[in-house]
Amino acid sequence: MNAEGLVEVVLPGKVEPEGLEIRHGAVPEAGPGQVLIRMEATGVSFAEQQMRRGRYYDQPPFPFVPGYDLVGTVVSTGERVAPGLAGLRVAALVKVGGWATHVLVDAADVVPVPDGVGAAEAETLVVNGITAWQMLHRKARVRAGQTILVHGANGGVGSVLVQLARAAGVNVIGTASARHHDALRERGVLPVDYRAGDVAARVRELAPGGVDAVFDHVGVESVVDSWHLLAPGGTLVAYGSASTRDDEGSKQWPILKILARVWLWNTLPNRRRACFFNVWAGRALTRNRFRARLRADLTDVFGALQRGEVTAQIAARLPLSRAADALRLAESGTVAGKIVLNP
Repeated sequence: MNAEGLVEVVLPGKVEPEGLEIRHGAVPEAGPGQVLIRMEATGVSFAEQQMRRGRYYDQPPFPFVPGYDLVGTVVSTGERVAPGLAGLRVAALVKVGGWATHVLVDAADVVPVPDGVGAAEAETLVVNGITAWQMLHRKARVRAGQTILVHGANGGVGSVLVQLARAAGVNVIGTASARHHDALRERGVLPVDYRAGDVAARVRELAPGGVDAVFDHVGVESVVDSWHLLAPGGTLVAYGSASTRDDEGSKQWPILKILARVWLWNTLPNRRRACFFNVWAGRALTRNRFRARLRADLTDVFGALQRGEVTAQIAARLPLSRAADALRLAESGTVAGKIVLNP
């Protein structure tokens, strides 16, 4: 048994951030095929904001430990795991469980973090980087010279997405509030203020022939506008329903409405296409392929970071014991980038 103690943050139910609980216990031991990771950095994603409201569409029953991803060092390995993993800094996408000092993860699910990349910097690019890379290159398959629209271009996923797109020679229009426009312009993005009226009309002024791809996390009303902004041959990638975060009722219904729209549009006789992106899609049926793709794509994202094509945007760093403050800050909408929790 590890001499260190386990500290984890528990989401007990539908609570305000201050309702999060700190739990202490024994550090678990790695079982067959597992590694034990000592967490060095985890983060606050939009998923946790939805989860505390019971609004994330496939969250586990309460109580549970949130934390969508983490970066840390492998401190022990279980049976059937290469002992060489011990001592390596790795990243892992876990969906829940990351807000803890020690986390058990299947060895096949960890991705090495390159030398010279800090834990906090790497953490900002795990779920956000995988999501952005796969939507851009696997779903929309963008090419140099094309023009895309990114909603929430200053957000966790959006900020990575626009940088990856610019590195690929893609023209980017990005929606954000006015206070983020200067930062977007510095990255070569044409900003549009989503609070200043008809966003679709402004995008049409910037791209009269339509855009080649739209990345939309807002919700069903927004994806309808996004669909109509596509140029012939364009792709709509929907990946969330952020506008329904504070709604009551079924947490599945907003996603089901988007899926219905996607299905309908793809039956129409036109050259445009739509999809709903879920980073976990296909994991149950093709687990080895899922893991190989995740490892390859996150390695590419870390490579982009090392080349300076992507910067790690850290909004704030707080200790795990202040997870409530971190969640409250993330929900305030006043910061850009990712809030990182350290043990």
